[in-house]
Formats: sequence, structure tokens, C-alpha cells
Amino acid sequence: MTPRELIGVAEVPGGAPLRLFRRGGDFMIVLERNELMSTRMHGSEVALGTMACDRLAGRTKPHMLIGGYGMGFTLRAVLGRLPADAAVTVVELVPGIIDWARGAMAAVTDGCLDDRRVTLTMGDVADAIGQATSAYDAILLDVDNGPDGLTRAANDGIYSKQGLADAKRALRPGGVLAVWSAAPDPAFERLLGRTGLTVETVRVRARENGKGAAHVIWFATKG
Repeated sequence: MTPRELIGVAEVPGGAPLRLFRRGGDFMIVLERNELMSTRMHGSEVALGTMACDRLAGRTKPHMLIGGYGMGFTLRAVLGRLPADAAVTVVELVPGIIDWARGAMAAVTDGCLDDRRVTLTMGDVADAIGQATSAYDAILLDVDNGPDGLTRAANDGIYSKQGLADAKRALRPGGVLAVWSAAPDPAFERLLGRTGLTVETVRVRARENGKGAAHVIWFATKG
């Protein structure tokens, strides 16, 4: 078996560090012993982007907020679907993630951060959402491991009653809040349902070929 090579370590504000590994042509981002994401299994991250775009079909000049760059699979998916007049704001908390995207993983990134539709902001996506009113046609959250977070305790606030209320306020009428999760979370789903948004739960596989672990995406639409 090809050995796993440590490429770098990224500090997470208020949380444990992330490590980037490479094995052959594959990359993995790991928290302690948990593999958070990899280039081998990204089907659900792609689905988060494409399915959100499907729900925005026909909108002119759509503005999308993506919380968490990760390995950029969601960003590349939406750029492949959104029109030329779209705007995509990406908020990433961990500077090292972007350093990897522009460095060791540049071939995977494929220039998506330099797309003229993209604005990259370093910081906490909760702050960006909390400061916005009727600003976004879609908010895509792939932060931590979903509502049951691993990386930092402060991420829980995004998925709280107040965090969801902030997201609802930040959406334009008909806008969509899309939340990725590594596993089902009935308590969060009930909380999301009490926001007044119309909620749809979709289960998708980790791999684009329809195999791998089952992940969950909630799509909550503002009336």
C-alpha cells in the first residue's frame, strides 16, 4: 500500500489543528483520527452545490454564500451551474485551508478561487450571516461535520435556533438554506422545521458513483 504522507498542519481558531495528507494522487484532511474530507469521496459535497443550484433555476444575478471552502468541490460544482452574472461569496475560517488550495492542492482547486464570480472572505460564516438581511439567494453550509460538530465548539452556534433565525433573515424571498451533514440528526431536523422554512431532507452517497457512506443534505426554503 502506498504510504500516507503528511503535507501540512493548519491551525483552527478555537479548535484542534487539521492535517493534510497525500497518498498517491489522493488528498485527505484529518482531525485527530477522523478523516473529515478527501478527494476520493466528494459526491455529497458536489450534490450540495448542484442541488442548491437546481433550486435557484431561473433567478437572475443569484448571490450564493458558501460557508466552508473545504476542498472546493461544492464551489466548483456551483460555478459549473450558475450563470455568468452570479456572485458567490466563500467564507473560510482556517487560513491553512486556503494555503493548501493555492499550494499543494492547486491542481485540485483548478483555479476556482480566481473565478471572477467568486469573493473569498476569511472569517466565521456565522458573522457573515448575522450581518446580512435579504442578501442571499442561497446559503450553503458545510461547516465542521454538520450539526454534530467535531472541529470546534463554536460551530454549534450556526446550527442553533438563533443561527437558523439569522440564516432565514439573510435569505431573500424564495431563498434556500442548504445544510450538509455526515449523518442524520433528527433533533436538528426538528429544529430546522420550526424555523418557518419549508424543509426537504435528501440522502446522498459520499462517492459520485453512488457508493460509500450515506450523508444528509437539508434544503430549507424561505417563503
